Formats: sequence, C-alpha cells, structure tokens
Amino acid sequence: MSTRKLKAAIIGSGNIGTDLMIKILRHGRNVELAAMVGIDPESEGLARAARLGVATTHEGVEGLARLPVFADVDLVFDATSAAAHIANDHFLRERKPGVRMVDLTPAAIGPYCVPVINGDSCVNAPNVNMVTCGGQATIPVVAAVSRVAKVRYAEIVASISSRSAGPGTRANIDEFTETTSRAIQTVGGAERGKAIIVLNPAEPPLMMRDTVYCLSEETDEARVSASVEEMVAAVQRYVPGYRLKQDVQFDRVHDLNVPGIGRVSGLKTTVLLEVEGAAHYLPAYAGNLDIMTSAALSTAERMVEAVIAAI
Repeated sequence: MSTRKLKAAIIGSGNIGTDLMIKILRHGRNVELAAMVGIDPESEGLARAARLGVATTHEGVEGLARLPVFADVDLVFDATSAAAHIANDHFLRERKPGVRMVDLTPAAIGPYCVPVINGDSCVNAPNVNMVTCGGQATIPVVAAVSRVAKVRYAEIVASISSRSAGPGTRANIDEFTETTSRAIQTVGGAERGKAIIVLNPAEPPLMMRDTVYCLSEETDEARVSASVEEMVAAVQRYVPGYRLKQDVQFDRVHDLNVPGIGRVSGLKTTVLLEVEGAAHYLPAYAGNLDIMTSAALSTAERMVEAVIAAI
C-alpha cells in the first residue's frame, strides 16, 4: 500500500474545522495537514493549530494563497458557511484549477456525498458536498430502506445540543433543511424528503439524536430491519459512536395524505439513532460534529487513493 500523502488545508477554524484538524493529525492515513485558515486573529482553533506546528493565517483564503505551503496544497476542506464556500471555491479555483474541495457546508456546489452510500462515485469530483450532520446520520437509513422497497416519503428530525452548534451551523439553518431534503431524495432514494433540525438547550447537553421516518411500499419487515442494521454497521466503521437506540419499528398506514404526493398506503418504518462523538476536540455529546468531520476525512482519503492510483 502506498504511503504517499497529499497536503491539505482547512478553511474555518471554528468547532468543525478544529475537530477535523485533530482527526487528520491523529488518524489521517494519506492526508497531511499543511495549513489552517481563519478570519479571527484571536481564534482558539488557529492558536491550537500553530501550537501543533500547522501553518496558519487569519486573513481567509487570500492569506492562504500567500502562505508558502499553498503551492503544495492539493486538497482543501471548507468548514465555514454556505455563502462563504461559494466565494472560497471561486477564489481558489482561479488560482489553482486542479484543487480538490471537500465542502462541509450546505452550499452544495458539487455532488452530495455520504461515504457509505456513494463515496466511491465521488472520488473524481473537483468539489464534493458532505450534505449536513443530519444528512450524514439519517440518509444511510433512508438508503437502507430504499434498497428493500420503494420509499415514497422520508422525513428526518435531527436534534443536536445547542452547545455544539457554532455560528456557522446557526447561520446555515435554512440551507441545512433544503440541502438535507434534496439529498434524502438524490442519495437516499426517497421520492420526496423533508428535514427538520432542533437545537436542544438542555443541560447537561444531550447527545445527537436522529429520528427517521420512511413511508414505503409494502415489504417484509425482517428484510428492512436487516438492511438498516447492516447499514448502521457500515457507518460505524468510520463513526464508531453511531448506533441504533432501539429496534426498528413498523406500522401500517392507510390512505395517508402526504404533501406533494397525495394519498398513500404502505409500510411506515421508524428508526431512532444516537451519535456519540469521539471527543477529539469537543465533548462526546457533539456527535453532529464528529459525524461530519469523520465523513469528510473518509471521503478525502478515498479521493487521495484515486489520485495516487491514477499516477
């Protein structure tokens, strides 16, 4: 196996960017962190990066382009906001057309990527979108049901601790619901999707909890349960704290009015999930950060493998 690594930069020195930095430095197989980029000179994330020997700048992507390491950067993670990512992608692509972007915002310039579902098909995209934390947690379940029976409608509710929702997350609430809803359909396979996010102010903070409702055509319940459990095990390979809270639940619905679809009858599947973070930077309750950064690193490593294989 090749030991070659590609140099990467992270834009965004907040909660998500800092957690991703720690993951790369501790566990990155073929990704080497070269730079951390922020816009606040007092940023705790930038200070931590500097202590760990990573080149830093508080002057955004313009500052990144002036760093000596920029010439060697082939991969950029963006953990800012949807609006900022659009500008960052444009700026970097003008100066480095071949750069690969892994987008942790809901901007969705590139294809949606949920590693356990379509990670391999995204490896050659110049910009991949990691959907949202709620999408990474719930879309695998929708896909698990979809591969057994046609899903007419899927609805997800993601509940996260308000303590783990930084300024970027709060600024992206509308984009979260829109991006996740679309990805439930395009990646999860549902005919129609809906996403809801809840910022839970409870003290002590609660772990990320997700509820997935799928309304599908009639099918064997045991097959659905087996498919969901198999998918959960696959996600656990890169997010160990991802788990079912209880057995998959089933109900029969008859002549239910579903907005955008009409009257539907079939099998309603309910899946309750919990995501415990690895506590690389924030406490374990911040599973919403952990699943995003873990999915981003998993995707980046596949991209690097594809680049190396093509050489």
